[in-house]
Amino acid sequence: MKIKPFAIEEWMNEYENDAVYNLAETCVDSLSIEELVTIGGQDYDAFFRTIADKKMTYGHITGSPKFKKNVAKLYEKMEPENILSMNGAIGANFLVLYTLVEPGDEVICVDPTYQQLHSVPESFGAEVKRLRLTPENNYLPDLGELKSLVNPKTKLIIINNPNNPSGSVMDAAYLSKIVEIARKHDAYLLCDEVYRGLWQNPETDIPAMADLYEKGISTGSMSKALSLAGLRLGWIAGPKELIERCLIRRDYTTISNGRIDDLLAAHALENYDAIMSRNLKIIRDNLQILDEWVETEEKITYFKPQGGTTAILQYSVDIPSEQFCIDLFKANGVFLAPGDCFDLPGSVRIGYACSTKVLQNGLEKLSEYLKTIN
Repeated sequence: MKIKPFAIEEWMNEYENDAVYNLAETCVDSLSIEELVTIGGQDYDAFFRTIADKKMTYGHITGSPKFKKNVAKLYEKMEPENILSMNGAIGANFLVLYTLVEPGDEVICVDPTYQQLHSVPESFGAEVKRLRLTPENNYLPDLGELKSLVNPKTKLIIINNPNNPSGSVMDAAYLSKIVEIARKHDAYLLCDEVYRGLWQNPETDIPAMADLYEKGISTGSMSKALSLAGLRLGWIAGPKELIERCLIRRDYTTISNGRIDDLLAAHALENYDAIMSRNLKIIRDNLQILDEWVETEEKITYFKPQGGTTAILQYSVDIPSEQFCIDLFKANGVFLAPGDCFDLPGSVRIGYACSTKVLQNGLEKLSEYLKTIN
C-alpha cells in the first residue's frame, strides 16, 4: 500500500513543540485535568477517590455504556448502539474508510480538507475525485459539480462541517441538498464533524449527518470542540449495519480505548454545556480579535470563518507558504501552517482558538514580521 506523506501532520510534528506562539493549533484552548474534573462543581480529590479501585483491564471494548449514552445525546436520532468509540476522530475516519472502501471504488471528497479524508481512500485503491472548494463559492461544495461527479459507481461522498481549514459552514438546507444527491445514487455520506457546535452565529443550529440520512455517518471527538485532545477519544455515529461492519475490522486495529480516558470523557460529556459555553466564548472573542487585526494589515486578506477554529490568511507577498512560515518561526517563534499543506499556495492556516493572550501576542509578532517583507 502506497500513501502520500501527511503534510500537515509532518509539519506539526517538526515544529510544534518549539513554538513560542502556537497559532497552528486547531483545538480550542486545552483544559487541564483539574479544570475538567471540577467544571461541573465536582470535588477534585473526591472524583479520583471514586475511580481509585478501577483495575486497568481493557474495560468495555466498544466504549463504556456511559460514554456511548452521552455521545448519543449529541444527536437527534442516534442510540448508544449507533455509537462506536475510537482512538480520536482520526481513528474513527480511518475505520470507516477501512470498512467501506475497496480497490476500484469511486469516492468523492471535498478539497481542501483534512488530508486523511482523501489520501487514505486513495491508498486503498479507490479513484478519489476532488470536489474543490473555492473562496468564490464561500468554500462550500458546488452542488452542480457534485452532481456531475456522482455516478452509480460512487461508494462514498466525504465532507467536513465546519470545514478545516476555511471555517466555512454548510447549513441544514445545504446539507439536505447533498443528502439528496447521495441518496439518488445510494452512496454513503461521511461527514467529519470534529468542529461541530463551534458556530460563530449563536442562532446556528445544524443537524449532524448521521441524523439527516439513512446512510449518513458522523465522526466526532473530544479533541477540538471539547478541548481534550489528550484523551485521544473519538467516535463513529451511524447506521447499525455500518457499526457492525466496522466492529469486524476494529478488532484488528483497536481492541479498546483506555479506561481512564473513557471515564474522563464521559465526565466531560456530562458537562458538555459548560465546556461548550467556555469554548464558544473563546472562539467568538478570538475571532473578533483576528478580524480586527486583518482589517489593519494591508498584506493580509481572509475568508471570515463561520465556524470551527481555523481560518485561511492570504498574503500578498511572493514567498512560498512553507518558506513564509519557516522564516516567521525563526524570526519570533510564531507558528502557522503553510497553505501548501492544503494545496492553497500564497496563504497560511491560522488556528485562532488558542488562549486569547497567545493569539494577541502572536498576531503582534506576525505584524512585526510582515513589516520586514515585500
